[in-house]
Amino acid sequence: MAAIPFDQLDGEIWFNGEFVPWKDAKIHVLTHGLHYASAVFEGERAYGGRIFKLTEHNQRLHQSADILGFKIPYSVDELDSASKELLKRQGFSEAYVRPIAWRGSEQMGVSAQNSRINVAIAIWQWGSYFNPAEKLKGIRLDIAEYRRPDPRTAPSKSKAAGLYMICTISKHAAEAKGYADALMLDWRGQVAEATGANIFFVKDGVLHTPVPDCFLDGITRRTVIELAKRRGYEVVERVIMPEELSGFSECFLTGSAAEVTPVSEIGPYRFAPATITETLMNDYTKEVNPVAAAAE
Repeated sequence: MAAIPFDQLDGEIWFNGEFVPWKDAKIHVLTHGLHYASAVFEGERAYGGRIFKLTEHNQRLHQSADILGFKIPYSVDELDSASKELLKRQGFSEAYVRPIAWRGSEQMGVSAQNSRINVAIAIWQWGSYFNPAEKLKGIRLDIAEYRRPDPRTAPSKSKAAGLYMICTISKHAAEAKGYADALMLDWRGQVAEATGANIFFVKDGVLHTPVPDCFLDGITRRTVIELAKRRGYEVVERVIMPEELSGFSECFLTGSAAEVTPVSEIGPYRFAPATITETLMNDYTKEVNPVAAAAE
């Protein structure tokens, strides 16, 4: 995390089609997205000056907005170009990229059909999502109180800001108890994901991961599944119940921010990061930054 508040960082932010000074990228306190969570976003990483799967992320941003009932006024190509130019302007090679779209302040109330759809992209330097020392030995997860909702009650296929409210609560509660994050179950009591990353388990050389029917099928998740299959590992997407966790030997999280992060504990359950986790960590690093990998 940055040592100073995010509103005091240097550089520029792409804001509704223009590059503006970081400190000037402001919105009004009566912005609909702030009060009613009418906002969608993405999280991306740049490696070696290249934003990994940029187009795929911006396509999902558009899809998320469609699900929430609004249209982003910039095409995927325009967002791609803006992100690439902003990365150059910021002067970063390794960085985190955050595009966001939200309803503005033209209307205040549950209904805001005539509000402007605003779009911004910010890029900053952000290291490991988890403490690097903890990450190497495997992070510890609590089991969250709150659960991922039934998709009949929330737009679970959208990367919508409002869906992360229970994630923040759950991560804060876990950190207060000394954990790095929390495992979330779904409304049925099945294993779902961590607060901001998908989850995988290993048993007898086979990878097991929950079916993403009420949470995002992450771009990093799909990348890791592809990498695992290239290695000849079997990947099983299925219902996983909490009581099964004692039978798995390895566990890891995947996400644009988390990348591939080993897990050593989930509540009372213990795992030992081993060959498959380490292999996929290395393969992912090579996939996102092939130039750096080739130089090693």
